[in-house]
Amino acid sequence: MRILSVLTYYRPHTSGLTIYAERLARAWVKRGHQVTILTSRFQPDLPAEEMMDGVRVVRAPVMARVSKGVIMPTFGWISTRLVMQNDVIQLHLPQFDAAGIALRGRLLRKPTVVTYHCDLIMPDGVLAWAANQAVNVMNRLTGILTHRFVTYTQDYADHSPLLEPYLKKTKIIAPPVTLPRASAEAIQSFRDEHNPQKRHPVIAMASRFATEKGVEVLLDALPAVFEVFPVAMVQFAGAYQNIMGEEQYYRRLIPRINTFQQKGQWQFLGNLSPEQMSAFYPNIDVLVMPSLNSTEAFGLVQIEAMMNGKPTIASNLPGVRQPPTRHKMGRVVPIGDSKALSEALIYVLSHPEEYRQDPAAIAVQYDPMRVAEKYEDLFAEIQKQLGRKPAHEISPAG
Repeated sequence: MRILSVLTYYRPHTSGLTIYAERLARAWVKRGHQVTILTSRFQPDLPAEEMMDGVRVVRAPVMARVSKGVIMPTFGWISTRLVMQNDVIQLHLPQFDAAGIALRGRLLRKPTVVTYHCDLIMPDGVLAWAANQAVNVMNRLTGILTHRFVTYTQDYADHSPLLEPYLKKTKIIAPPVTLPRASAEAIQSFRDEHNPQKRHPVIAMASRFATEKGVEVLLDALPAVFEVFPVAMVQFAGAYQNIMGEEQYYRRLIPRINTFQQKGQWQFLGNLSPEQMSAFYPNIDVLVMPSLNSTEAFGLVQIEAMMNGKPTIASNLPGVRQPPTRHKMGRVVPIGDSKALSEALIYVLSHPEEYRQDPAAIAVQYDPMRVAEKYEDLFAEIQKQLGRKPAHEISPAG
């Protein structure tokens, strides 16, 4: 089967959406399919086309940017060619260009599935507001045109304004989560490099340094935590400087973070490879997700932490609250409530035995090969409804 997957940002960009698309594409390749990623050439030095882990990556040139969005004049021509070349289409929302591709899928009778990752909430400003309205209109057109929606949890689907009219054609598929195994030597080496003073416990965030992530909620919670655990520290894994649209947010918070850094209580690790993340999780005690709005829909890193036996503390947001609740490996706190976060941190760090579950049993639910198979079944279902040859009977060569 030839699968076209479309999203605005792909590797080397790092985000939960990008990681999802990458893991799913790799799984499809392992299952014998031909996979093409259509994305933006968001950095001019990136190649227009390349093979990455068996996945063909095609990048459309970017003429201009609007907030975090991109304008790609040749995107329509490229997408038409690729839709015609492939058997099925997977779109990732939010994405301004998705409606046009969904229309092509309808006209050419190609099964089209939209993976809905999160609602879109733009920063303040007239231009950002206009961009937000435009994307919302295009997303709703996509909803009308696509054959099916996929999202991570029923909890998020039930609370999403976009998905509400399309619940009957929405399917819940758990996201793909996997990490390479880290050796004992790699774990120890990571500890020696990043925590040579053996500060403990280690509180972790794993995300981009972005407004919706609620970094300030953690900052406000830390003084109370440090009173109980004076040698505790925070390790922040993820991009934190020069993030598109988040520069002002970083400048606002960095003076407070510097105060903690000077005391050895905060450490930026930057972007970590999958191998480094595998060594990172065994060295932490708890992962926090103090997210503030529905641009966060689940938090793949919560499952990564749990697969390493580590509990999580998450905001009471639809979808985001599901991992600690479903797997009984953490706590849920009110959105933006620093006092509740500090109390939850102190309790979880003081009672780790209450949050121990079987990591292997959790991991199997998010196996990318299992997720890829569920998508294949969905494509086959749509093919049957269209009166065409089922997707699973289409050979990798087409």
